[in-house]
Amino acid sequence: MSKAEDGSLVLAFDREGHAFLTTLERQGAVPLPPYIRGGSADAQDRKDYQTLFARHDGSVAAPTAGLHFTPELMAALAAGGITTAGVTLHVGAGTFQPVRVDDTDAHTMHAEWGEVSPATARAVEATRILGGRVVSIGTTSLRLLESVARLHDGAIKPWSGETDIFITPGFQFRAVDLLLTNFHLPRSTLFMLVSAFAGLERMKQAYAHAIEKRYRFYSYGDCCLLRR
Repeated sequence: MSKAEDGSLVLAFDREGHAFLTTLERQGAVPLPPYIRGGSADAQDRKDYQTLFARHDGSVAAPTAGLHFTPELMAALAAGGITTAGVTLHVGAGTFQPVRVDDTDAHTMHAEWGEVSPATARAVEATRILGGRVVSIGTTSLRLLESVARLHDGAIKPWSGETDIFITPGFQFRAVDLLLTNFHLPRSTLFMLVSAFAGLERMKQAYAHAIEKRYRFYSYGDCCLLRR
């Protein structure tokens, strides 16, 4: 075992592949954030702390905006003529890292692995050609789409790899028109992202309203729909 500069621990295990994953399933527990019952999970959390979009192992936490969606809501969206497409982005442990510097240029953003499939790339590009709007469900989806757009001169193409994109006010968005996201903590990289997307003053007003009305923050909290 060793300790990295950011305080994270690097562990060496005595098994790998399928045997490693099987052991994790048997011995491990759902990695709840510490603000949910002190991070202590029960059997129901395996179902509750999971979005209906989940397909692949690899994320250390649920992308919380997706927790608002149910099969009934997805059916209503389809009935309303709204098409949907999925991306994969494995949320990394760095998503819980606070910003410890005053100058954001000095902050090291964690890298996360993501993938945009050919079908999703075609769906996004078709929507844009027809004059439709691209709505990102959550900041993780937005980060991936904007990473791909930045690599391909604004176009969304099939792609997979690691992204460490850090979105702060002044960022030029090229892929996403609307963002559905939860409320995030001050001084976090996620609050910086939504402020870059919707405007700092607008987000300050929205958060002042949320605090006054006692909105819920965090994973099972309230959400908002932001326009770029």
